[in-house]
Amino acid sequence: MPRPKYYSPAIDRFLISVLYHEARRQKKPMTVVTNGLLENALRHSDSWHQAQTAMVLKEDPPPLPNH
Repeated sequence: MPRPKYYSPAIDRFLISVLYHEARRQKKPMTVVTNGLLENALRHSDSWHQAQTAMVLKEDPPPLPNH
């Protein structure tokens, strides 16, 4: 099955540099640092709630038991 395509925004080169240096300072991967920053900034927003609701609606139903 083909992998779903998601929008992947381009991030400004300067911000990539900032993330790189911050990740090195924290001794963590850039993705971990970036995810943490975004989560902290957006966790209590209306958009967070909307995305949570959308993700729940898209979840696959549990498999049916074999009889």
